[in-house]
Amino acid sequence: MSFEWIADQAQFEAAVDDLRGADRYALDTEFHREKTYFPHLALLQVQWDDRLALIDPFAVDLKPFAHVLNGTGLAVLHAGDQDLEVLQLACDAVPSRLFDTQLAAGFLGQSSPSLGNLVERMVGLRLPKGDRLTDWTRRPLTEDQKTYAASDVEHLLELHDKVVAELESVVRLAWAEQECEVMLRRPRLRVEPAKAWWRLKEARQLRGRSRAVAQEVAAWRESRAAATDQPPRYVLPDLALVSIANRPPRSRDELGEVRGIDGRYLKGGAAAELLEAIERGRSLADEDVNVPPTDELDRPLRPAVTLVSAWIAQLAADLSIDAALLATRADLHAFLRKEAGARLAEGWRHDLVGEPVRRLVDGSAALAFDGKGGLALEERSRQPM
Repeated sequence: MSFEWIADQAQFEAAVDDLRGADRYALDTEFHREKTYFPHLALLQVQWDDRLALIDPFAVDLKPFAHVLNGTGLAVLHAGDQDLEVLQLACDAVPSRLFDTQLAAGFLGQSSPSLGNLVERMVGLRLPKGDRLTDWTRRPLTEDQKTYAASDVEHLLELHDKVVAELESVVRLAWAEQECEVMLRRPRLRVEPAKAWWRLKEARQLRGRSRAVAQEVAAWRESRAAATDQPPRYVLPDLALVSIANRPPRSRDELGEVRGIDGRYLKGGAAAELLEAIERGRSLADEDVNVPPTDELDRPLRPAVTLVSAWIAQLAADLSIDAALLATRADLHAFLRKEAGARLAEGWRHDLVGEPVRRLVDGSAALAFDGKGGLALEERSRQPM
């Protein structure tokens, strides 16, 4: 399939008008975020009907594309979680309807397959290889870059047909569609500043005032990173943040002695702002410290996780479903703690996994070896040996 290069506003808006009438369209983005806080869109690829367009976001205003995203057409993406974030920032919209082929393939036993692998297996074609680290911001793009970008959407609609057909054959299409809806509605807000310190590797080891200082300094770092559009580590390295939390400096001179800090991190008023954040941490009331949630279970329930995990692994193999789609360890913990919104407490997961797990834990069901190397979920006899 040939493709169009769109770098003209009138041409772009004409394509948008045509796209708005499509029942479905394949969508992908190329973006960079290695040196920025927010992802920056560098290319938008769309395929619909008999057209494939590469749209240059540096040359056109993408806002009109929101009409397509807000329309009734089904957007088909592969591993589209980050693409949704990029679209939200670039167009102030995400698709109203979504089908993610990578996510859906999990219900066919595929564990996070790449687009190339899935197209080769289900469509019988090999996608062209490209440089994973190519610079999509360069202009003009080479023909190889354009061809590689076009291949990311060229076969997506055909792949969608194949995946849907297989899901219907095993009566799992509704499950996949539910998960795509969950993915679509998942919040994509930036990290809440007051909880940014939770991402520190050493967060759970901090105690007392160190937690409060870490909270305030990490919140300052997160807010400054967003305001200046740079990664938080460019504002202040984790090593320096943890050092400050453990031994809070009181002056610019003491700041300069902190491990991991040099002069570049203290420019442009950063030193004064950082010292203010440290002081806020010193005086923060204990009840205002946002402590990371614990993932610990009550001691009597801990053996249940090991037992249930073994059963889930076998269930996934028996049903040819990616085990991570059935339930993660965090899902089990949330369900056993009876948290609101636990994934195993609602929808298809409740019927397939949640209810059997509940019965195992309350003692009305049991797991036994089936004599063939597998596990069998059974009604509990309550007959002692």
